[in-house]
Formats: sequence, C-alpha cells, structure tokens
Amino acid sequence: MSSSDDDMPLAKAPKTNGLMNGSGHKSNGVIPKSVDKAMDREIPSAVNGAPGISIRNGPMEEMDIDGPEQNGKASNKRKARASMGHGKSYKEASDEDDEDAKPLSKRRRVSKGKTKVDSDSDSDDAPLVSKKAKGKSPTILRKPVKASETAIGESEDSDAPLGQKLAKEKAMIEKRAEKEAKAIRKEEKQASTKKHVNGTTPSSSKRKSNGVKKEVSDDDVPLSSKAPAKKKTATKPEAPTPKKKNKAVKKETEEDLEAEAEEEEYRWWEDLSKGDGTKKWSTLEHNGVVFPPPYEPLPNNVQMRYDGIPVRMAPEAEEIAGFFGAMLNSTHNVENPTFQKNFFEDFTKTLKDTGGATDKNGNKVNIKEFSKCDFQPIFEYFDAQRTAKKALPAAEKKKLKAEKDETEAPYLYCMWDGRKQKVGNFRVEPPGLFRGRGDHPKTGRVKKRVQPEQITINIGAEAKVPSPPEGHRWKEIKHDQEGTWLAMWQENINGAYKYVMLAANSDIKGQSDYKKFEKARELKKYIDIVRNDYEKELKDKVMQTRQRATAVYLIDKFALRAGNEKGDDEADTVGCCSLKFEHITLKPPNKVIFDFLGKDSIRFYDEVEVDQQVFKNLMIFKKPPKTDGDEIFDRLTTSALNKHLSNYMPGLTAKVFRTYNASFTMANLLRDMKLTGSVAQKVVDYNEANRRVAILCNHKRTVAAAHETQMEKLGDRIKGLKYQKWRIKQMMLDIDPKIKKKLGAEMFELDDDLDEAWIREHQNFLVEEQRQKIEKKFNKENEKLKADGEKEMKHKELEERLEAANELEKKFKKENKTGKVEAEGKGPTIERCQANLDKLDQRIQNMDFQAKDKENNKEVALGTSKINYIDPRLTVVFSKKFGVPIEKFFSKTLREKFDWAIKSVDENWEF
Repeated sequence: MSSSDDDMPLAKAPKTNGLMNGSGHKSNGVIPKSVDKAMDREIPSAVNGAPGISIRNGPMEEMDIDGPEQNGKASNKRKARASMGHGKSYKEASDEDDEDAKPLSKRRRVSKGKTKVDSDSDSDDAPLVSKKAKGKSPTILRKPVKASETAIGESEDSDAPLGQKLAKEKAMIEKRAEKEAKAIRKEEKQASTKKHVNGTTPSSSKRKSNGVKKEVSDDDVPLSSKAPAKKKTATKPEAPTPKKKNKAVKKETEEDLEAEAEEEEYRWWEDLSKGDGTKKWSTLEHNGVVFPPPYEPLPNNVQMRYDGIPVRMAPEAEEIAGFFGAMLNSTHNVENPTFQKNFFEDFTKTLKDTGGATDKNGNKVNIKEFSKCDFQPIFEYFDAQRTAKKALPAAEKKKLKAEKDETEAPYLYCMWDGRKQKVGNFRVEPPGLFRGRGDHPKTGRVKKRVQPEQITINIGAEAKVPSPPEGHRWKEIKHDQEGTWLAMWQENINGAYKYVMLAANSDIKGQSDYKKFEKARELKKYIDIVRNDYEKELKDKVMQTRQRATAVYLIDKFALRAGNEKGDDEADTVGCCSLKFEHITLKPPNKVIFDFLGKDSIRFYDEVEVDQQVFKNLMIFKKPPKTDGDEIFDRLTTSALNKHLSNYMPGLTAKVFRTYNASFTMANLLRDMKLTGSVAQKVVDYNEANRRVAILCNHKRTVAAAHETQMEKLGDRIKGLKYQKWRIKQMMLDIDPKIKKKLGAEMFELDDDLDEAWIREHQNFLVEEQRQKIEKKFNKENEKLKADGEKEMKHKELEERLEAANELEKKFKKENKTGKVEAEGKGPTIERCQANLDKLDQRIQNMDFQAKDKENNKEVALGTSKINYIDPRLTVVFSKKFGVPIEKFFSKTLREKFDWAIKSVDENWEF
C-alpha cells in the first residue's frame, strides 16, 4: 500500500486564518510607507550575514521575541515552547501517492479548461529533522541536542565556519542558475525565430536543402518533452541491440522463448510519445488482496488481570487487550499518556458493546481505571511465542517461508496492458493500535479489521474479478482507467484512503519519479524570473502580495513545506503558509528561529539568517495586536500560492522548489569534480557533496542517540586492525631480529591508541568471537544434517572444534607474558608479512574514511536528499564518470526503484 498508516484524510476543513485560534487579529490589507520606514529605523543593519543558510539546530534556554520595541511597547520574552515534542524516526524512502492514482470520486474537482493545481503539501517528502532518542517517552518533551555554531561542524582547512563558506557557494550557485535560465530561454527564442523565418517546423523537417535532409535539433525540444538521454550535452545511449539468430544447430524450446519474452525489457523512458494522457491502462488483471489471518483467542490460562483478578471477555475485546499486551516492551508507546488514554477509551467501548468482562465465576467486573489493568500475562504469552519462533530450526523456518510464499505468489504480480508488473503491497493491513508519527493526537486508537465489504477493486472490464473470501462480497468493482490503483479502502483512524499500487520498480512508479524530476528540470528555465519577482514583491505595499513573496522566499531558501489546511481533529502540524505567531521568533538584526511541528508531527527547529527586508516583513506580519494563535500569513493560502506559481510554468508548486534546489546544487557540485584515489575515497567525496546539498537545502536532523556508540564500535574496529599490524610487525622480528635496526625501532612500537588494558579486553573479545563462530557453524551443520535425515554430530565434535579458540587464548597469554609474538602460517617470510601490513593499511584507511563520513553526516539527513530530492540520474552520472559501483550509493531496493535512471543516462548527462 502506498499510503502509510497515518495518512491524513482527503477532506480538509477550511483554513482558519487565525479566526478560530488566538485573538483572531488580521493584518491590514495595505502596508503604509510610514510602517516600512519605522521598521527600517528599529532594525540595526546586519553585518557579515549569510542569508539562506541554517546557523544552528540546537536549543535555546530563552528566546527574545521581536527584540526592538514595536509601537512604543517593549516585546515580552518567553521560554522556548515545551509543547513542541521532539522528533521521531521515519522511513527515508516513501512513495508518492499521485493524484491520478485515486478513484475519480475521491479526486479534487477542477473546472474544465483550468490548470489543475495541487494544493497539497509535499506528500512525497520525508521529514526534515529530528529522530527520537531511544527509551524516551513522547511525553518527556525536550529540545534537540545542542549542536555546534553551524550545526554541521567547522571546516577542516579554515577557522571560518563551514556555514559561511557554503553561504557564498549558495549565492554563486544561484547566480549560475540565473545565467543558465537566461541562456536556455535565449536559445529557445533563437530556435523559434529561426523556425519562423525558415518556415521550418518539426513536422516539415523532411524537406531537403541542397539535396540533404535537414535534421531537427534536440535543442528545439522543450525540457519537459526531452528524453533524458537526448540532452544536447549527453551522448545518446545505444539502442538495445536486436538479438541475432544463432546459426548454430540449437532448437529453442517453448520454455526458452517464454523466458526470453518474460525478461524482455520495456525501456519506457526512450518512448515518451504517449505523453501524459489521462488514460493509464487499457487492460488490467490481478488477483486482489491478501487478508490477515482471523483472530485466534488466547488460551484459557492467559487472561488480563484487573485489580489482581483474572477477567474473561468477548473475543473482540480480548483481541484489543492483546494488541496492548503484546507491545509492553515498546515503552515509548505504552507509557505515553495519550496512547494510554486513546487505547483505554476504545477498549472500554468495545467491552461495553460486547457484554463487558467477568471473573472466573461469571460475576461482572467493571473495568473503569487503566492503572488497575495488568497486561503482563498477555505479554508473556506473546513473548514466548516470539521466542519459540526465533528458536525454530532453519529448515522449519525455510519450510514456513516457502508455504507463505506459495500462498502469496498469485498476488505478487498483475498484468498491466499485457505486461507483467510487480504489485507493491497487496496485503491488507492487520488490526492493531495506531502509533502515528511524532506526537500524533490519535496515537493508541484501535485500527479496526478491514472487511471485504469495505474494499473497492479496480480492474479491467474484460478481466476476471478476484473472488472475495467465502461469505463476503466486495464493496464495489470499478474500471477506472485513469487511476493506477488496484484496490482501495478507507481506514477508521483518520478516514484516509489506503491504496494497493504497483511496486516502486514498476513502469508507472518509475514514470511518476521521472516526471517529478523533469518538472524540477523545467524550473531551470524560469527560476531567475521567479526569484526576481518575489524579491521585488517583498516591498509591495499590498499585504497579500508581500506575504506571498515572503512565503516563496522562505520556501525557496529554507526548503519549508507549503503547509496545508487542517481540521480540528487533525494533528496540529503546520507549514510555511500556516505558521502562527508563536512559531517564529525574531532576533535582530536578521535572525529567525523556527519552532513548530511539521509533517508527521515531527518537530522543526532551526535558526537561520534572512535578508533584512524579509526580517522586516516578518516583524510587520507579527505586529501587535497579533498574539499566540494568530497566523503569520493570514492573507495567504497554500492553494493561492500554488495557483500563483503555476503562472510561471504549468504544474509548478511549492514542493518543486525542494527538488529543483537539491538537484541543481548537486549538479553544480558534480560538474566541477575531478576525483582520484580509491573507491572508498570517492564514496566519501560523493557523500560530502550530498552533505553540502543537505545543508544548503536545510535537510537537518538531530544527532541520533546511538551515534556515539556506533562511532565507538567503529573506533574499536580500527584499533583492532592496528593491533593486528603490531602483531605482524612482532612476527617480522621473530623471523629476522635484525630488521628492527634496518627499518627503525619506531616502526615496531605499539600505537599510541593501544594501551595494555584495551589489548587484554580485545584479546578476550577475539577469543569469544571465535567461540561463537565455531558454535554457530556447528549448529547450522547439524540443522542441515537433520533436515536431510542424516545423523547429527555429537557434542564431542563441538568440543574438539572449540580447541582452536582455547589455543588462541593460550597464545595471547604467552605473548602477554613474554612480550614476543611467534610467526604464524606455513613458511612465513618478511615479504608476506609486509604484504599483510599493506592490506591492513588499506583497510584502516577505508575505515577512517567511513568514520570521517559518519561523523560529518551525523547532523545531516543524506538519505532524505539522495532519495527524494536529488535527481537519481546525477548519482548515476557520478558512478559512471568516476568508476564507482552504483551499489555504493543505492541499495537493491533503490536500484530497482531507479532502474530507469541507471539505464537511461551516461556520464555526460546533465540536470
């Protein structure tokens, strides 16, 4: 299913514009010149500012709001808001639910003849910031950990903060963008004029001049219509070579031909002639969905206790109790008061509807207090089941998996216009407790079991409709050729519609990604006009125009989401257009602190420097009598903003800026790269470029709680390799004691990182590690013997194998006592030892690169940029240009998702 379990409802309540919260004060329609001049006098001039770059991502004990006096009144001070919960981890890669994937009845209506404007906030964007620390309850509210001045560390080769350097780099990139945009438009204008003068059009290109056929330049094709491999700076990829018939005497069987046809690749990115019509398919066949297994009641001896008394209840209520009991080890959920409250409300309601609870004698037990409920017996039962499942022999696990795979095999693929396409998630989500992201107000609510009567099937008119479970029926059968969904239903938590879609590596999903990045490429042509316009409008006397220009500035410079209208029962998340008075703190001369709950209730906290005109505008938008609850952009809506942007180019919305800025920045960084060195070094250099994109585009995160532990483990691995080097050097002395004088005594000294206590601990670790490997291999071999029906090895065999670990332990003890290391292996020589040292040096160097990379990226969300915002073709260009395997950047899942990018461009392609 493309939708996550906490998708928002389709229907949105009207935007409040500050009238339902706070005092309801609204900005004046026109800004008098006197107000502008007064603000100019109040705000001191900024010195050495770096507008457009985040300068910190840490907490402030106290914040100054609107430092200068306004209308003669001094601004109050307030503590940093504790109501903003800290962030929570999230999946970096999430697929976008396209508007055209939804049923016709569920889409936003657009008047005929008008361009449809997507007013939703970035549905495919991953959250910018903050991961939740493990073991912390969502109710313990805290700010992100304090970061360095730039929140990204200092630069290595200078005393200047990296943020200041990147600010200059960002300004340079924006100037280059302006230059390129003008060049593109000039080139198109010249091409258009030339066609007009010569009377030549693409359709008339067959005419000959001087007996020579005139070819149509690809430069005449608009960006949005170009295939990626046909860009003028790129080398056109070779077309698939037709397979020659083998002259050798070899008869191909029907199975061979079928397998070949099955593997034949449809390179849709080389055939964009179909355009973007509304009809997505002609024929569609699939087998429906897989339902979760029915509920199995708990054994009679496993019961929830209330006030110490075991109670019995109807299966519907017992199942809900089981949901809570099974997750007692998830403390950050079950200890959350909101989670407890919502669960208990739904649980007691179900109890009431199903006859309540009774004790062993059948007497009624009135369950009224959550604190008296004891779910421990249920937890112990499910925990024992989990442990038993993990302990199953490998052969048994393999058998169970094979049975499951066989059952689900018919649902894995569908036939889409005669082509076999993989289905994304064909499983109906099982019932359970809703968790949500961040501090979601509905966390803990019961997700009800989805019945076939709730599910609408989308399938071809001529195809066989899949049969529903026995005794049930489908809600509806549709033949919506404009939708890319196979099945849909509405869940009960947020009223969101869940869809069964094609997999991320399918043609349809690939085309969706392709269009997204091509839309960003199209913005290259107009970006200078957009920026020039909003910079002029920052001083417009009309409040609505000035608010709109300021919002576009923030969206462009700081990658803020546009924001969406919210209903009263939804999470209080905001974006740029829905920012309220309390979400922005102003620090003269030009610093702005953002502090609000963003998408998925993830906290966005950042301090940035802005242009002084923008700072002045925000002061005007916050001018008294506005107060907490009043909206900053009270004369602007997301839909109005996107409608305005669509005047520059069709389909331009606020979220396109995020993709454009990330991709264009990465393209500029890669353009000037001339790398040498090992693959590991090149990977670090790529990640450094990715990191700069993330910083420039404000894709921040707080340092993960496990970061220090991970760095310590990596440090220990490096020290372990250094210890191996020291032992090999001691072996060299054992082979030839004179070599110490020849190579110098310093070479054979113990590394400064290694002390005696650490060496003893590391030796114990190596011995224990070897023991575990021996035992694991022994058990695995025994399981295989058992599965094959052969006699298992006896425990004596294991003891004999463990002697190797015992010998290693004795060897270490002897080395510690004598201070000497005997040469190991058959025929050890100085040359072999030196070769081993060289290998270890390379491994240490690679790990040092990894450690540096990990430390540099601890506060930057690289995955967010690389997966959602940087055109994947740029990563492919880097891979091919510098000879780095694409596997170093894309996992198997991402390689399937971006298969179109990997196969459609060469090293000369440009964004």
